[in-house]
Amino acid sequence: MRERAVESPLFSFSFFFFSHPPRLFSLFLCLSQVETIEADFDPDFLRDMLPRLEWGALAEAAASLGCSPPLQETPPTEKDLGDDSFLKSFHHALLEVCLVEGALVCPETGRKFPVEKGIPNMLLTEDEC
Repeated sequence: MRERAVESPLFSFSFFFFSHPPRLFSLFLCLSQVETIEADFDPDFLRDMLPRLEWGALAEAAASLGCSPPLQETPPTEKDLGDDSFLKSFHHALLEVCLVEGALVCPETGRKFPVEKGIPNMLLTEDEC
């Protein structure tokens, strides 16, 4: 698979005391290998997780990872939480689509944090400390 860079809020960090970068989600994904793994479907877990998530960030990240069907752009309503098809697409995006190989890239510095076997390595090298 050809490596490509996409912006992904799913794998990004921000702290309230930083004024830069102006975007809340600032890391990009370089995708080399994305896999879908099966996970147990638990609607109650999904309903409990929803208030803890930034919906727009999840929808954008899921789109960048190629989730199908795509998540809706607007935050879900109470009606959506009772809809089995919505819950299954939410479940798929949140728990089943995994970045296996690639990198997280800082757009300001160009620093790449490798992702190997699904685990991002965000440790700094000795010269970066």
